[in-house]
Amino acid sequence: MSQGERDLARLLRGMQPVLHAEAWGFALVDEGAALDAGDFALIREAAGLTLIAPIDRLAALGRAAVPMARISLAIHSALEAVGLTAAIASALAERGISANVVAGYHHDHIFLPWDRRDEALAVLLALARA
Repeated sequence: MSQGERDLARLLRGMQPVLHAEAWGFALVDEGAALDAGDFALIREAAGLTLIAPIDRLAALGRAAVPMARISLAIHSALEAVGLTAAIASALAERGISANVVAGYHHDHIFLPWDRRDEALAVLLALARA
């Protein structure tokens, strides 16, 4: 069982979304690819290996990717917490903003369209105040 907040109301109030300054992307990479210090994640699926990395790094690897913004939630959410992803995705969906959530042990990270990043941050800040 992980440590971290489980109560949805406290998670939402304390999420403190942080918008990262650089653009990120998702790209398929060859088996055996290694993470660079600035990369975010390497995800292994049956269909292939996905690298989430700064868009410039992906371009240097010859991989085209859609520019995505990354918003990280500062609160330490428990892996067993229920409803946080749904609440965030629903609030963003109401505004027509896609959300790709990647959870780490301590924090949740939302990847969304680069050109909607400021609007998405405002939505999440409003959700935290609700």
